Amino acid sequence: MERFEGKVAVITGAASGFGRAFAQKGAQLGMKLVLADIDGDALSDVVESLASSGADVIGLPTDVSNGGDVEALAHRTLEAFGKVHLLFNNAGVGASGFIWEMSANDWSWVLGVNVMGVAHGVRVFTPIMLEQNEPAHIVNTASVAGLISPPSMAIYNASKHAVVALTETLYHDLRRVGASVGCSLLCPAFVPTGIAEAERARPAHWRNEGALSASQLLAARELRRAVRSGRLSAAQIADATYDAVRENRFYVVTHPAIMASVRMRHEDIEQMRAPTDPLTAPQE
Repeated sequence: MERFEGKVAVITGAASGFGRAFAQKGAQLGMKLVLADIDGDALSDVVESLASSGADVIGLPTDVSNGGDVEALAHRTLEAFGKVHLLFNNAGVGASGFIWEMSANDWSWVLGVNVMGVAHGVRVFTPIMLEQNEPAHIVNTASVAGLISPPSMAIYNASKHAVVALTETLYHDLRRVGASVGCSLLCPAFVPTGIAEAERARPAHWRNEGALSASQLLAARELRRAVRSGRLSAAQIADATYDAVRENRFYVVTHPAIMASVRMRHEDIEQMRAPTDPLTAPQE
């Protein structure tokens, strides 16, 4: 997909972080935008900001863990613009702490958004793109946590490993049918976004009643510190991602220094040895 001007982009998790940066970049490129987020107020702010700068943009509050919401998003997209050319399955949340201290609600929430959100996006929008029979592209946001398994991040790691496997399989399946639809897998490391504050958007039915454990409090502090220390901005991640779409490049690893830990994990598997803590592996 080499041209963006006049094309239609659908972006989930669009009210903050990467999603907002994808929307701003799309607007700069002259795309028509359909923005989705569970936070309706924040979404309205983004839509109004982009519209005031001349973008052709609409927004729809969407819980991507709900298949019906994603189907409604597709219906609204076609109603407004008739087609969809670029899909960012980007909405994501996280919960951290020792794995045995995570609740059933933690698992349901993170897997519901991070895995089923991507699955619903692929399930609903891919047939539309295939029927159009013109260049289109899907970008699924995973994480370096989908390539390695850092401690105290079990649910998040599991969700992002699932997105990696899902997207690699999507790539194979699209090639099997000779589709004009491409796909990319975005695997960033820590970037200053709102991921550390995702708890604020957790739906009431998935909230925990008890106090956080010591491991959960520590992991949350470490995550906030790591996110703040990120050297790349969300805008730079958006630039790199649009470049990958233009070049039809599958893997988008925005922090190449992490590849030392990725190789270490692969070597652990190949040599059948116990896993190395990726946070202790030397960075390139």
